[in-house]
Amino acid sequence: MDEIWRLIECCHAPVYFAPEAKERYAAAGLKGFWMGYFASRSAALGPASPQVVTAAFYNFAPAMVARAIPDAWRFCPPEQAIEARLEVAGRCLRRLLGGLADHADVREAAGLARTAVEACPAAGRVLFAAHAALPPPGEPLAALWHALTALREFRGDGHVAALVTAGLDGCEANVVASALGLVPPEQRAYRGWTEGEWRAATGRLRERGVLDREGVMTERGRRERDAVEALTERLARAPMDALGETGVARLARLLRPLAARIVDRGGLPFPNAMAMPRP
Repeated sequence: MDEIWRLIECCHAPVYFAPEAKERYAAAGLKGFWMGYFASRSAALGPASPQVVTAAFYNFAPAMVARAIPDAWRFCPPEQAIEARLEVAGRCLRRLLGGLADHADVREAAGLARTAVEACPAAGRVLFAAHAALPPPGEPLAALWHALTALREFRGDGHVAALVTAGLDGCEANVVASALGLVPPEQRAYRGWTEGEWRAATGRLRERGVLDREGVMTERGRRERDAVEALTERLARAPMDALGETGVARLARLLRPLAARIVDRGGLPFPNAMAMPRP
C-alpha cells in the first residue's frame, strides 16, 4: 500500500510549496508563510487554540505554532482561510498539471477518492474528521484535492497515534527523521525547535538506545521506527480496504501521471520537511 499513499501525498502537498500561496494568503490577511500554513491547514477545526493546533500537527514546536495561532483568526476567520487554501491548491495544480487538470481521469479519481473518504472511521482522527466534514467542491480537480487532503490527514492522524504508542514526542520524531536522512539539514528550524530542545531530544533517544553516541540510528532504533511505520500502515487500511484491490489499483493508475507531472515541473522539493520520498 506504500505507493498509493505516496501518490496521495504527492498530489496533495504542492499547496505547501506553491508560489501562489504568498499572494493569496496575504490577500486574506495572513501575515507571513507560517501563519498562512498553520491557519490554512488548521482552519477546518474552527478558531482553534495554539495548544490544539500543536497537538494535532504534533511535530511542530509549541512556540512556533503560538507565533501564528490564535493571532491568525483576528486577521482571517477560519472559513476565509479554508477558501484561500482551496484557491491556492486549484491555482498551483492547474499550473503544474496543464491539460491534465481537465482530463476525464480527474473526475474518476475524485469519485474513487471520495468513496475512500466516506469509508474512513472518524473516531480518534481529529484532523481527518474536520477536513472530511467540509463540503466537497463541485469542480473535479478541487474535489480530488479535497478528498486526497482528507485521506492524507486520515493517515497522518494514525501516524501520530503510532508515534505516541512508540513513546516518541514531536521533537524526537524529527530527530529520528533527520538521523535517517529523510529530511533536509534545516529540519530543526523548519519545525521551530531550539538547539537546546533538539539536543535534549537527541540525548533522550541515545539513552533509550535509539541513537548511538554519534547520533546514528542503532539497529534497535531502526526496528522501532519500522514498527511505527507498520502500525501507521495498519491504521490506514480502512479506506483502501473499502476500495478493494481493483479500486486501489485504479486510483493509483489515475494518480500516477498527475504525480509525475507535479514532480517533473518542480511542484515538490526533495528532500522535504515532510520526509516524503519521490513517488
